[in-house]
Amino acid sequence: MNIEEKVFKKEKLNIEKLIAFGFVKEENLYKYSKEFMNGNFRADVFVDENGNVEGKVYDLEVNEEYTNFRIEGAIGEFVNTVKEEYIKILEEVRKNCFEKEYFVFKQSNRIANKVYEKYKVMPEFLWDKFPEHGVFRNKRSGKWFGIIMNIDKSKIIPNKEGKIEVLNVKLDDETEKYLKQKGIYPAYHLSKKSWASIILDDTLTDEKIMELIEISYQNSDIKGEWLIPANPKYYDVINAFNDKDTITWKQSNNILVGDIIYLYVAEPYSAIMFKCEAVETNIPYEYKDKNLSIKKIMKIKLLKRYNQDEYTFEKLKSYGIRAIRGPRSVTEKLSKELNKK
Repeated sequence: MNIEEKVFKKEKLNIEKLIAFGFVKEENLYKYSKEFMNGNFRADVFVDENGNVEGKVYDLEVNEEYTNFRIEGAIGEFVNTVKEEYIKILEEVRKNCFEKEYFVFKQSNRIANKVYEKYKVMPEFLWDKFPEHGVFRNKRSGKWFGIIMNIDKSKIIPNKEGKIEVLNVKLDDETEKYLKQKGIYPAYHLSKKSWASIILDDTLTDEKIMELIEISYQNSDIKGEWLIPANPKYYDVINAFNDKDTITWKQSNNILVGDIIYLYVAEPYSAIMFKCEAVETNIPYEYKDKNLSIKKIMKIKLLKRYNQDEYTFEKLKSYGIRAIRGPRSVTEKLSKELNKK
């Protein structure tokens, strides 16, 4: 695989963007030229209508093509610099004139690009044995909300053969309802109670598929829940929410916007007293004294107050909590208890 093939692997040409970027059509090819390394070299990049890319580099001092950087195992600072600068030009062309093409079928790639536009999530290719299978993962929870797989049609439609690509989405309680629609089938390789497979052959429109992906995304968008200690000796948390419903708080690394924060107020209260939501995170902040060191903070919004005698430390012991010295995740059992009212 040459340099151009590596840079443009799984990329799809957009001819309109190509022309807007500055390519000029010459017979059956589009050509773009750019000088680099202080005008001593010129790169000529050629693209055909199928998106195949070729390139040549010229040493302008001698007006000859320079090919040393293409020699496998070539060493030397100068050769490597030419190669790096040429690759930068190719990457600029890729960024401005091509679109990522992760999969084989057109609708699969359109959906992948739409998922990135909406959720800023790119497919992850996790398995060497199945390099065509791409997983879409929720950034907050780390859970999958979609997976595109290249499989034989017989896997989901008996007596039908041929390679297809399917998208698995998690519809949970609505799965059975959607299975009545054309183009949607019981999930391949995942729980058929919660997941469904969509054949990406334009049976369903992109818009309809994105609606189903949104359902799956919401099902995967599990908020983190954290138990965080608050020491009233250093900060009057008891009265902090009297005049406003949002305050700033020291943040640990794993907390994301939307996560739920339960503030455990230490002695003399020794109880969970506030339920909050993280509404802004990763705010830079520098502070240090003998009791506290802070590098970033978050904004938390009050959702609920608890009475001092509701969730005391003694009661928390029954949920397996023996100490609250720093942020810790809330167990499912305790979460249900805290949200029962």
